[in-house]
Amino acid sequence: MKRRDITDFDDVHTHDRDAAGNAVINLYAGEEPYDAERSYSIGIHPWQTADIDDDRLESLMTSMRRTIETYPNIVAIGEAGIDRLRGADVDRQEMIFARQVELSREFDLPLIIHAVKSYDRLIALRRRLRPRQRWIIHGFRGKPELARQLLDAGFDLSFGRIHNPAAFIAVPASRRFAETDDD
Repeated sequence: MKRRDITDFDDVHTHDRDAAGNAVINLYAGEEPYDAERSYSIGIHPWQTADIDDDRLESLMTSMRRTIETYPNIVAIGEAGIDRLRGADVDRQEMIFARQVELSREFDLPLIIHAVKSYDRLIALRRRLRPRQRWIIHGFRGKPELARQLLDAGFDLSFGRIHNPAAFIAVPASRRFAETDDD
């Protein structure tokens, strides 16, 4: 079974395990898909990083790699990212994020990104790492100027129910995704 492309989905990010329609359901590292007919992303959320020591990180990365190899319905890495308000210190979160970027690269999967007050670091990382895979900022609520800055840096943006309509319009349809997140 071939992995589906992220552009095939009506909803690229949800935590609703019973989501209707054509959705990518978020799994946390250590979980496995529970329905062969559904599609999933898998990752280490930045909020979880405070509780992950180096040994646990290696275990989670091994588990994620095994899950991706086993299940072709894993179509993205994430929700990964950097959150300056919650989780481990920002340097630790960045290191854990970079490890997930490696998986994204290894399996040629897009990255669903949780970003809170961290766009500067994410832009710098993207410039330094030069990924070929899509990096999608999920739940974007920023202004059109920030949307353009992120687009210029190579990010795509995903919009939920609550968003800035002017930013939504500023993003070309080919770089814009929809999500339900926790709706």
